[in-house]
Amino acid sequence: MSDAMVATRASGERGTAQQVDVAVVGAGFAGLYLLHRLRKAGLSAVALEEAGDVGGTWYWNRYPGARCDIQTIDYSYTFDPELETAWTWSEKYATQPEILRYLGFVADRYDLRRDIRFKTKVTEARWDEKAERWLINTSNGAPVSCRHYIMATGCLSAPKPPEIEGVKDFKGEVYFTGRWPHDGVDLKGKRVAVIGTGSSAIQSIPLIAEQAAHLTVFQRTPNFALPAHNGPAPADRMSLLQSDRAAYREQARQSMAGVPYPQQTVVSWQLSDAERRERFERAWAAGDLVHILTQLWADQAVDVDGNKIVQDLIREKIRAAVKDPETAAALMPDDHPFGAKRPCLDTNYYATYNRPNVTLVNLRQEPIKAITANGITTAKRNIDIDVIVFATGFDAMTGAIRAVHPITGRGGKSLTDVWAHGPQSYLGLTVEGFPNFFMITGPGSPSVLSNMAVSIEQHVDWVVDRLAALRDAGFTTMEPTETAQAGWARHMADCSMVTLHRLANTWYTGANVPGKVQGLMPYTGGVGPYRSICDEVVSRGMLGFKLTGPGGTQCNDGEVVRLQPDVRLVLNLLTSLNLPPIETMGAEGARAFVNEFNKGRPAGRPIGDIVDGTLPVADGTLPYRVYKPATPGPHPVVVYFHGGGWVLGDEQSDEPFCRDMVRRTGMMFVSLGYRHAPEHRFPTAAEDGYAA
Repeated sequence: MSDAMVATRASGERGTAQQVDVAVVGAGFAGLYLLHRLRKAGLSAVALEEAGDVGGTWYWNRYPGARCDIQTIDYSYTFDPELETAWTWSEKYATQPEILRYLGFVADRYDLRRDIRFKTKVTEARWDEKAERWLINTSNGAPVSCRHYIMATGCLSAPKPPEIEGVKDFKGEVYFTGRWPHDGVDLKGKRVAVIGTGSSAIQSIPLIAEQAAHLTVFQRTPNFALPAHNGPAPADRMSLLQSDRAAYREQARQSMAGVPYPQQTVVSWQLSDAERRERFERAWAAGDLVHILTQLWADQAVDVDGNKIVQDLIREKIRAAVKDPETAAALMPDDHPFGAKRPCLDTNYYATYNRPNVTLVNLRQEPIKAITANGITTAKRNIDIDVIVFATGFDAMTGAIRAVHPITGRGGKSLTDVWAHGPQSYLGLTVEGFPNFFMITGPGSPSVLSNMAVSIEQHVDWVVDRLAALRDAGFTTMEPTETAQAGWARHMADCSMVTLHRLANTWYTGANVPGKVQGLMPYTGGVGPYRSICDEVVSRGMLGFKLTGPGGTQCNDGEVVRLQPDVRLVLNLLTSLNLPPIETMGAEGARAFVNEFNKGRPAGRPIGDIVDGTLPVADGTLPYRVYKPATPGPHPVVVYFHGGGWVLGDEQSDEPFCRDMVRRTGMMFVSLGYRHAPEHRFPTAAEDGYAA
């Protein structure tokens, strides 16, 4: 189809469509970098932005105290070393105004505003199968016809409206933290209510309390809050960055969270109480969210007991900070593991509840019945209010994408309908049935579990490189296969089962939005591993994608990850060690290698008792080790055949696993030192098991 025919098809009531290679929705961190990269790749682009200027979430979220929770030397673009040295952050955690100035500085430096249509909301996007283009209607100006459609809408940019009876009846002032007035709000001498205690509330409550005559905080679910201890960027981090900027940035890209910290290897039970407390106190004093989430001990995000230690230490801090015991107890989270819901960084949050003009209402004990003309009615009382601030959060990850309604793909399929039972994607980047449709940090990618700046750059680079390669190879469409998308969903689920996220109902799962289907939306496998998987898709010939064009069709169907995440981790570790294949070592050599390899491994958490012994068999005796629960018996007994393919290992070689199973099941495990092949051929080992 010629360009003229495409233009005719795209004509609408407001005139002929604007023709571009790529349309981008959003002009925040992701949208700006997309425009820069697309321009360098020789692809024409336009960004459609509802706001009046660049900034994305930092344009809208102007509430008191708004600032990022990733240190700003890490929460920055890294694609241009000259840009990095041209801008200096004033604080460890920059405020919203400074971040907005930074994004404006970037837009000016690369002349990006000329490709942005501000105050323009997308009202409809549909795929034209004949033209192989997306046709986009907007609230302002001409429609757009594009080959590729990219959502750079951000993960926290669709505020969640309050579901409280009587909101419209209230005669006072109403504000939303996610849409705070640009010229600020005067709260002096007023009775203020803040509804919600998520990140925006925790950051704004101390500042609101300083202005208000009285502040009443309505809390349904408490969250863990950590002190920011804000100030200049830490000297040690700045030294690392300045000594080798490229290495620092690459370490961040390959890390688990997008911040250059190594993988922690020491588990909680290897440390004494004093050692654990010392680590915690050091992290608490540092005021670094990623450090306290990842660097205390290796099992804090995957083991209930290891996580509970962190929870209890934070609860001690809350008790020490809040003078009233009842208020302190109400502020202590008890419904989710630490880190399974994003913790908040605060400045004097807990101490604010010691002020005489601040009251906490625990909605679990005293729910809101209605908002009235003059205030808020709870199950116990009427509270007169002049100003209500809703800090009720966002419809995270999918909300801003679904707000562009409808998005209609191949065969008239609506994205809203396709996602009716939860978002499905391949790599968090693409959706089957929606050709040439891409999401930046979408559901199914590390996204909100990462340093977003790092994840945004990785996604933008991957997408733009694919579009350029598609063009150069003569293809016009790119779409994931059903097999690849289903396989990614399984891998997502497998990864989530390894972590403690499975135990929490949070905005990560959509639990904060009534009626939204719940399921863990971000990828929990880590930023570095995810990057490797995306690169593997490309190196394996665009595995999981169907490409079409005038020259033909290429469909490389399949799943990029088929192994369980823990198995994949072990195999990748063994590969990195560059060891000879174990089958080339011979039986004795392999046994010696395994024994040596196991020496440095932690034995596992304490259990009730461990007893060694021998049992008689026809040709002599066999060693065994009994692992007993700490609970009173009697207990079911499991005879355990240790791993090793009948050739390797002994009754002690799988001790961490046996201890863990005893703790999880309450059963007694008897690990048998069965006789090995090839010296003792089948069925000798099986007969030893029967003897046990």
